[in-house]
Amino acid sequence: MGPIRTWLRRSLWEVVPRDHREAPRALRRRQWVTSAFAIVGAVALGLSLRIEPGSPSFYPATLALAAVWVVGAFASGPLHLGRIGLRTGLVRPTVSPVALGLALAGVFVLGALVVRELPYLGGRVAGVLDYADQGSLPVLVVITAVNGVAEELFFRGALYAAVTRRPVLWTTLAYTLVTLATGNVMLAGAAAVLGVVVGLERRASGGILAPVLTHVTWSLTVLLALPPLFA
Repeated sequence: MGPIRTWLRRSLWEVVPRDHREAPRALRRRQWVTSAFAIVGAVALGLSLRIEPGSPSFYPATLALAAVWVVGAFASGPLHLGRIGLRTGLVRPTVSPVALGLALAGVFVLGALVVRELPYLGGRVAGVLDYADQGSLPVLVVITAVNGVAEELFFRGALYAAVTRRPVLWTTLAYTLVTLATGNVMLAGAAAVLGVVVGLERRASGGILAPVLTHVTWSLTVLLALPPLFA
């Protein structure tokens, strides 16, 4: 357990030194921009997941949502990749966030084995997986990866930098509330769990690289692993 505990501590808890402070005017601008794009993104997300599974309009709608997050992120101000501490010094986080994403996905897959036996919750999960069953899997893989990157650019990049106190808590709450626009409680629950993990990564590393890699790894693993369980 020692090496695992050390790995988790470095990935999620030990804060590397950095100075990303912004001037008051730049901070206020970031706060206004992220607030506006959060509202637009919530509306776009709700509309995209109300499109019938298999509809050709689903793909452009989800890509439009990703564009909202990306434009909002870069319009808000500078973003940082971040670093984590290893024995050799500070490095860009790569292997650790991928491993964390796989571990988190494994927890979700185990949870799905229980959830599928509960009619209401299992139905909410199956409703989301209909998009995987009736869509083109290669296209869905690309869209899932693009949206994972886009969401982290906005929520753990721009929005995190806009929050001056308890950013992990508030960005997780915002991410969960935006996801609730889909009307699916299971998606919102997943967003809350994922939000805490990637929020802690953002806090520890000071950047978006670790959250992006964890989110994309988790999303793609869940996309490929869950549909057979609910077939």
